[in-house]
Amino acid sequence: MRAFLAAFAAVALVGCQTVPPDTSKQQISALVQDWAAGMSAHDVDRVVAFYDPDAVLWGTRSPTIRATPDKVREYFGILKRVPPDYKAVIGEQHIRIYGDTAVDSGTYTFSQTDNGKPLVRPARFSMVLRYHDGRWHIVDHHSSAVPAA
Repeated sequence: MRAFLAAFAAVALVGCQTVPPDTSKQQISALVQDWAAGMSAHDVDRVVAFYDPDAVLWGTRSPTIRATPDKVREYFGILKRVPPDYKAVIGEQHIRIYGDTAVDSGTYTFSQTDNGKPLVRPARFSMVLRYHDGRWHIVDHHSSAVPAA
């Protein structure tokens, strides 16, 4: 019986994804900063690469939820049409790590020039990330505009 339990435990552990022991809030923060850098570079492929194939996105400007890789890519196609000075800047972040899952809730600001005038759109976000296949992936991302005071 003891041999059976040991064999069962070994097989179960082989199938588990382990999170690197050095995972820190700074690593999650850096990933989200890299996401914003991709947005600021207007690089659809770079941004979409952060999302898991099973990711769900509720974008700031989207009237619909995006729950397939094609729909997530379609949403970020907007980056091909933004002005050259379009930027995304991360504000505050509140990061919690729970094993192979991390949650980052915070703020970001999207800015650009529109007809010669600066346009700044503050927004808030929640991203849920999961560690698998050797890296962190965004599995859920909700973003909404900050309401007027």
